[in-house]
Amino acid sequence: MSLLRLVLVTRRFWPLVGGAERIMAGLGAELAGRVSAVTMLTARWQPQWPSEITFRGVRVVRLPNPPQRVWGTWQYMRAVRTWLETCPDHYDLVYVSMLKHDAHAALKAASRRRVPVVLRSEGAGPYGDCRWQEQARGGRWIRRQCRKAQAIVAPSQAIEDELLAAGYPPERIQRIANGVAIPAAFGPEQELAARAVFEAANPRLHLAPGAPLAVYAGRLDRAKGLTDLVAAWEELAAQRPQARLWLAGEGPYRKDIEEQIEARGLSGRVVLAGVFDSVDELLAAADVFVLPSEEEGMSLALLEAMAAGLPVVASDIPGNRNLITHGQEGLLVPVHAVNMLRSAIAEVWERPEQARQRAAAARKLVASRYSIARMADEHLALFERLLAEAKAP
Repeated sequence: MSLLRLVLVTRRFWPLVGGAERIMAGLGAELAGRVSAVTMLTARWQPQWPSEITFRGVRVVRLPNPPQRVWGTWQYMRAVRTWLETCPDHYDLVYVSMLKHDAHAALKAASRRRVPVVLRSEGAGPYGDCRWQEQARGGRWIRRQCRKAQAIVAPSQAIEDELLAAGYPPERIQRIANGVAIPAAFGPEQELAARAVFEAANPRLHLAPGAPLAVYAGRLDRAKGLTDLVAAWEELAAQRPQARLWLAGEGPYRKDIEEQIEARGLSGRVVLAGVFDSVDELLAAADVFVLPSEEEGMSLALLEAMAAGLPVVASDIPGNRNLITHGQEGLLVPVHAVNMLRSAIAEVWERPEQARQRAAAARKLVASRYSIARMADEHLALFERLLAEAKAP
C-alpha cells in the first residue's frame, strides 16, 4: 500500500448523482484500498445533511455552501481553501474534479505548501469545462489559474483537444480514460429479480412478463437527444404495446420531456424513472441501453452499460465511436436520425443472438481497457511521479 494521502475535491457528490460524481466516487473507493488515506471535500447543499459521512470507505467532508448563487460559490471556495490551509497533515496531493471554482481555491491553498494539484476536466463541447471557462463570469481568470496545475487529466481525445486549444501546456495534459467496475454477468434470473425490485419500489415501473425494456441513464438535457428518442418510441410503442422506455436521471430538460411524452400519448410507456445511486439493477432489468446524445466526451453511462453486457444503441459521434465500432460492440446511428434510431432499437429485439454477441464484445472491450482498476493504476502512477518531482532538489 502507498503511504500517499489524497484529497479529492468535487462540489457535487452523493446524493447528487451524475457522471462526474460517480467517477469521483468510484475512483475514491478504488484508491482507498491502495493509499494511506482518501478524503473527499464537497459542498453541503442542504443544511440537514451531516457535515461528515463515510461513503464506500471514503471520508467525506461537506463544506459550507449557502443557497445564494454568487455568495454561496464564494463561501464554498473560501471553505475549500481554509480546509486545505488548516489541515496540511491530511494530504500530500490534491485532485480536483472540473476546471471551475474548486480548482482555483485548491491551487491557491496548495501553492503555499508546494503540494501538487491535479485537475480533471469534465466533458467536451457546449457543456464542457473549456467552454464554461470561455463563457462564465470570471471563467477566463480561473482558466489562467488552472493552467498552473501540475497536471490536467483529460478523459478523452475531444477533451484533450479542447485543453490544447485553450492554451493548457501540452506537457501537463495527461490522458486517462474513464473506468468503471466490471459487474458479474447478468442473466434471466437477475433480470426478473431487478424488475421485481423496481415494481415494488414504484408501481409506475411495472412491466408485463417478457416486456421489452429500453433504458437511458444520464442528465436530462437538450443535448442528450432525448427528444429524438421519445419521437422514435411513438412508433415502437404502436408496434410493441408492452414495450417500455425508462429515462433515468435529472436535469433542466425534465419538464420539456414530460410535455413531449404527454403530447405523443406515451404516458406510462415512457417513464421518467428518477435518479439511482447505482445503475446496476437498472441495467440488469433492461434489454437495450440507448444513448442518442448530440455530443459526448467519454460517456460513463455508456461504459457501464457495455461493462454490464447490455446491448447498446448510441449516436454516431466521436466520443461514442471511440468505444464502439458499428456492428461489433453495438449499433451507431446518425444524430437526429429518428427513423434509424427506431430501427436500431427494434433490431436488438428482433435479432437477439446478434445483439448478445455485440454485447459480449463490448463487455470484453471495457474489461480490458476501461476498468476502474486500470483507471486507478494510471492515476496512482501520475500522483507518485508528481510527488517525486516535487521532492526533487
